[in-house]
Amino acid sequence: MTAPAHDREVLLVPHVGRRSNLEAAARVAELLEAGGVRVRTLELDDAEPLEEEPALARLPRYPAAEAGEGVELVLVLGGDGTFLRAADLAHAADLPVLGINLGHVGFLAEWDAESLELAAQRVIDRDYRVEDRMTVDVRVLDENLETIDTGWALNEVSVENLNRRGVLDAVLEVDGRPVSSFGCDGVLISTPTGSTAYAFSAGGPVLWPELDALLVVLNNAHALFTKPLVVSPWSTVAVESARGATPALAVMDGFRPVAMPPGSRVEVVRGRRPVRWVRLDDRPFTDRLVTKLHLPVEGWRGPNPRRTSH
Repeated sequence: MTAPAHDREVLLVPHVGRRSNLEAAARVAELLEAGGVRVRTLELDDAEPLEEEPALARLPRYPAAEAGEGVELVLVLGGDGTFLRAADLAHAADLPVLGINLGHVGFLAEWDAESLELAAQRVIDRDYRVEDRMTVDVRVLDENLETIDTGWALNEVSVENLNRRGVLDAVLEVDGRPVSSFGCDGVLISTPTGSTAYAFSAGGPVLWPELDALLVVLNNAHALFTKPLVVSPWSTVAVESARGATPALAVMDGFRPVAMPPGSRVEVVRGRRPVRWVRLDDRPFTDRLVTKLHLPVEGWRGPNPRRTSH
């Protein structure tokens, strides 16, 4: 049974660092409320930016731990960094998340700023669908195999050397078997969604999001074998640092770090809970890739037309 319109509520998560972003967020809030959808936002350490826009100043504000309770979806206005932080909240509450890009590349966003009003109307009309995006679950253990911390990532977990004067001595393992040892700046273990992010910048391949797999990319490794690996989504990928290695960090999605003392180990598996990704159209990933990366496609003639035999 469809809930009455007045029972609907959306969590709005804007990037508040630019005046234009605040104006866009205020416009979306006005449109949603005019369409019968209530809007709430997050409590901020510095609420002054929200106070600059009357349509945002009057919105109820919730702490992150409570912000997702009872809402229909999380609507993100900003770049990929804002999306990843909002996805952290949406993932914890098992909520759909919709991104509208107000930044630069905005690979994680569904639509861009010029489609803001249409996107708001699609939310009002419930004219959207939700698909699951693969995540990874992460566990960091010390040299005695005691758990230091656990976490998750939508894009990637990045094992990063903290000593810029040397390399991190590490061993890569897949399904309990060693693959190679090397000195490196770090190791990236990515989802298909994250393959167009840090892993791509480090030389990894682009994986279509429909593919379930784990992508392993070595970052500036001193070794003969440094090619990226595409691993089964049911595998366990681990990175061990040597007992005499320098301290490192395991960073999930670029903003959730866990300290890795010498001799520690990171284990990565397919996430138990996916991110529920809101889609507003059926545009294929190929078109998104070409648009976002400004790839040249001049001269393309397309597939041969089907010939009907008589």
